[in-house]
Amino acid sequence: MTTLPVAPDVFHLYDTTLRDGAQQEGLRLTVADKLKIARLLDELGVHFIEGGWPGANPNDTAFFAAAASGELALANAKLTAFGATRRVGGRAASDPLTRALLDAQTEVICLVAKSHDEHVYRALRTDLAENLAMITDTVRFLTGEGRRVFVDCEHFFDGYRANPSYALEVVRTAADAGAEVVVLCDTNGGMLPNWMGEVVSAAGGVGVDLGIHCHNDTGCAVANTLAAVDAGAMHVQGTMNGHGERTGNADLVTVLANLQLKYGWDVVLGEQLARATSISHAVAAITHVAPNARQPYVGHSAFAHKAGLHASAIKVDANLYQHTDPVHVGNDMRMLVSDMAGRANIQLKGGELGFDLSDREIAARITDRVKQREAAGYSYESADASFELLLRSELGQLTFPFEVQRWRVLTSSEPTDEGDSEGTVKVRVGESVTSRVGEAFGPLSALDIALRQALTPAFPAVESYELIDYKVRIIEMGHGTDAIVRVLIDTTDGSRTWTTVGVGTNVVEASWEALHDAYLWGLLTRESDVGSATAANVAEIADEVLVGG
Repeated sequence: MTTLPVAPDVFHLYDTTLRDGAQQEGLRLTVADKLKIARLLDELGVHFIEGGWPGANPNDTAFFAAAASGELALANAKLTAFGATRRVGGRAASDPLTRALLDAQTEVICLVAKSHDEHVYRALRTDLAENLAMITDTVRFLTGEGRRVFVDCEHFFDGYRANPSYALEVVRTAADAGAEVVVLCDTNGGMLPNWMGEVVSAAGGVGVDLGIHCHNDTGCAVANTLAAVDAGAMHVQGTMNGHGERTGNADLVTVLANLQLKYGWDVVLGEQLARATSISHAVAAITHVAPNARQPYVGHSAFAHKAGLHASAIKVDANLYQHTDPVHVGNDMRMLVSDMAGRANIQLKGGELGFDLSDREIAARITDRVKQREAAGYSYESADASFELLLRSELGQLTFPFEVQRWRVLTSSEPTDEGDSEGTVKVRVGESVTSRVGEAFGPLSALDIALRQALTPAFPAVESYELIDYKVRIIEMGHGTDAIVRVLIDTTDGSRTWTTVGVGTNVVEASWEALHDAYLWGLLTRESDVGSATAANVAEIADEVLVGG
């Protein structure tokens, strides 16, 4: 069995979401956003939070000013200011950007320095000796002002391949000047894990604590980071959810979870790691970058099981098809229901929803029903609410607080101020029958308004229902414009969110089914607002409700 490295006496988890991560295309963070994310990172237990580049970026300058004024109180992490070595031919003491680093009032400063000789010649337009002088002068000045200094060696791995002696001289110069950690940066993201060990080990011969900063251009940022740790790096840099320029940076959550759960290192407290999933998703919400469902450890699908063989094994022992307990990172196991599902999937998924499906015959019947409907175009793996309605129907537990007797929608090429579509529904609640008309831009919105108006007098809770996502997919083409259409609708009442699915030969028919079932599930599971339908009413519409009512 492979021997894992022993944890160093001091280990740094360094987050650069607010600086390097913010360089992702389409991502823009306000000062308020950065303050929120920094607080979340502190809760996760990271040791250093790189807040940005004061002096070079007005938004970052404002962030550090807000932090210094008391708006950011960190319990675990140290806020770090990022900057560069002083300008060519100048002095650090009088360099305005160097002074801005001091003005940020952080205990720790991280400097970027050139370590690739071609970048010195072509980007800085100076000679190799001056680049070393810039490093020495800036590090000594800042440490002389009482700051802890880390140095990021930009393009180190490419520089080492081109001129290893100079790249190592940069590391040595930074260390001799007083840098606490020298960080080796795979700035272009071109490294592979099996190349890492030799280069990091060579740099380790200088005798300074080393860090690693990897980009994900080869898809190996996390693997490269761990390879560097294996070779002796005691400081790892990354970003939440792998945010960053081009293909992003090493995902710090994945790195952390691997170190904690696979290496057995106590990088953060267990209760902090258990918040990883919620913090990851909270950062995604702030950055407006949708969470990756298949993100390791914290993705919605990270512990989701679809194959029937997997489900059968999981019933015996959940760990037979899971590499770790999802509870460690605050995630959860999910069973997916699909045409690949076996009886075990259905039993486990039913148990998740609170239904006893231990009877093998019942479970087998429901499994067959699911497969029939999946073959017709339905997809239940992401529509738990629709699956619960199906379960209730098959178990004889489906009641109906309302019955839609008729619905219709008209769309015009000449819109009015109220919209281009008019939806009409006729609904029975108990002995009362009512018809309502809704006008809106789009047929689904018109039907939603009409149904909401019809149900609100009897069920005030529907006023809080809001459609928050709508997905349409053509799943089978026929002749000409014939098709089978699948629609998924996400609905929320402010505290819960649920998904329903509809299938039809046109998008309006499929949309109506998903909409109808969204209201039905919402009311059925809100017991305080739901009355019982009569037995006759149940019998009358039992076969209709799951196909649109």
